[in-house]
Amino acid sequence: MRLSHALIVGGLAACSCQASPRADQDCNGAACAEVSEANRPILLTAADGVKVYGSLYEAAQPKALILLFHQAGSSKDEYATLGPWLAQNGYSSLAIDQRAGGALYGLNQTAKAFGREVRYREARPDMQAGLDWAQQQKLPIILWGSSYSSSLIFPLAADDPRGVVALLAFSPGEYFDGDPPIATAAAKLAVPVFVASTKQETGDADPIFAALPKNGANVRFVPDHGVHGSSMLITKKNPEGADQGLQAVLAFLRKATPAN
Repeated sequence: MRLSHALIVGGLAACSCQASPRADQDCNGAACAEVSEANRPILLTAADGVKVYGSLYEAAQPKALILLFHQAGSSKDEYATLGPWLAQNGYSSLAIDQRAGGALYGLNQTAKAFGREVRYREARPDMQAGLDWAQQQKLPIILWGSSYSSSLIFPLAADDPRGVVALLAFSPGEYFDGDPPIATAAAKLAVPVFVASTKQETGDADPIFAALPKNGANVRFVPDHGVHGSSMLITKKNPEGADQGLQAVLAFLRKATPAN
């Protein structure tokens, strides 16, 4: 099933790509060529008028649509290798630039256009714009967050659960002085949740996981070797632990989106 392209930045021909690179491929310079061909630029508009730039990675027959939200100081390019990996495994995904971000992995077009620094929670309208778009695509929706955005996906799903079938939160915590309260939002969820953090971050993530309803489908993942956020799945950032994380993620996704 192809996703609606009504909001895709104009004039791009359909991609006919070779196999996408592995999720652990180092994406720099020429090594990014295959990755860039595997995604489509997309432009959304947040409720307050801010333009939100994204990259859409499409699976041939998607089991679900995953919304990929980045960490502090980062951009949609945090998922430049993970997006193609997800597509290879049957999951379309949309990675967006949030206004609270930067050039850790590559240019953040939304933050650059916004023109001023913002608090992390101010990225919520950008994330909602992604969810609004996803709800039009007639696919199950999975929310995936990294660091501060891994916390914001809990109130996002609690407040607007339409179509959301699962969450993956990498290094969440109560980062906002109780506004919004993350554990309170987690307690309202009725879908499977994957919570990942390093051993050093368990004090931040464990209370959120503990607040989740006991549905038997939630997963608490603490890798043997980890780094902060979704970076724990990228070999360049986490050479000793990325494979373990990718296997755990794929197992969770397969259970959350069983074949019809």
